[in-house]
Amino acid sequence: MFDYMDFLAVGPGETLDFYTASPCMLQEPSQTACFTGLTETDWQVHRVAQSVETQSSSSEDLFASPLSPLPPPRTYKPCFVCQDKSSGYHYGVSACEGCKGFFRRSVQKNMVYTCHRDSNCIINKITRNRCQYCRLQRCFAAGMSRESVRNDRSKRKEKKETPKMTIIETYELTAELGCIVEKICRAHRETFPSLCQLGKYTTNSSSDTRIQLDLGLWDKFSELATKCIIRVVEFAKRVPGFTGLTITDQITLLKAACLDILILRICTRYTPDQDTMTFSDGLTLTRTQIHNAGFGPLTDQVFTFAGQLLPLEMDDTESGLLSAICLVSGDRQDLEEPSKVEVLQEPLLEALKIYSRKRRPSMPLMFPKVLMKITDLRSISAKGAERVVTLKMEIPGSMPPLIQEMLEEMENLEKQKHSEEEMVKCEQYQ
Repeated sequence: MFDYMDFLAVGPGETLDFYTASPCMLQEPSQTACFTGLTETDWQVHRVAQSVETQSSSSEDLFASPLSPLPPPRTYKPCFVCQDKSSGYHYGVSACEGCKGFFRRSVQKNMVYTCHRDSNCIINKITRNRCQYCRLQRCFAAGMSRESVRNDRSKRKEKKETPKMTIIETYELTAELGCIVEKICRAHRETFPSLCQLGKYTTNSSSDTRIQLDLGLWDKFSELATKCIIRVVEFAKRVPGFTGLTITDQITLLKAACLDILILRICTRYTPDQDTMTFSDGLTLTRTQIHNAGFGPLTDQVFTFAGQLLPLEMDDTESGLLSAICLVSGDRQDLEEPSKVEVLQEPLLEALKIYSRKRRPSMPLMFPKVLMKITDLRSISAKGAERVVTLKMEIPGSMPPLIQEMLEEMENLEKQKHSEEEMVKCEQYQ
């Protein structure tokens, strides 16, 4: 039946005319006569056969044609934090591997950083490692999500756990953590008597108006501060594992945290009704007197912090644990073995979390609120570094030796701050 088709040698382009309404060879009279014997059924069979041939020809043409070029590699915007080359979208924003890892570690370990400038450092590829505080704030400002880190961590845990395993969080201290809490609490109480144990006494010296410095109050304050520093050192030696660190790291940690702990301690002896603070020998000074004793412009910030501690209602155990956490912080500068310091801090954090939640079962957010006070303490200490510089110019003699030694770290940080600021300015002009 299709001999005529073979005789005409119909090409692919012409074969398509069987299925179109356009003029084709079937419409020519001389060719139409050749198909008069075809029935409707025969015609349908013919169309199916031609369709198969056409598809086969198209498939051959497809494989014979050259391969299409690969799509271009996916490109990302620069890292939203430091403008370095991005490796993809991490925790909600385009970020490099460095900033991704930094943000994840900071959130997972509840790291607390401090800025030794004005909390407005320039963060770029070169300067991003100079200030961890500003880098973390830049991560949040860029849109990185703390919840994304937690969800990512939860997903990883779920993969490792058996499908039906459930985790029940308890508020009971293990025997090991209970021993740590007991040691810290005893060390805190024996080196820092509570307000009710002190016999309060006052002085009328410069109690009415603020002046630059009352030398009489300064002499008394510096004497008490020296005794308080000695007690902080005694407390540090009783923190589990502290004396196992190198001597250099012990000194570094003490110098870095001493002012934090001193401020925390004096603020727990704040009496809001009278707006006074009581020192370790019972001396009770008003806000104005503390200003005149040497605190100067630092005074109001310290009293504000003391007021913020009141709603937390921290007891001796929590104050002691928070002091110990301030002490063993692995992010302090110039540590020889920061990893060992972090190992010491981990059980302290866990102990504070469990103790705080057990003490206040209906207030699960109290633990992070207490922990965030470390950030406030470091901010006050940074301002304290500036005060040390000006105070040395106001007092007639030299600074007491122990105070000088302990605050030497603060003074060095202040000098380093100005040095780095000059470096940043130079980089901006290059």
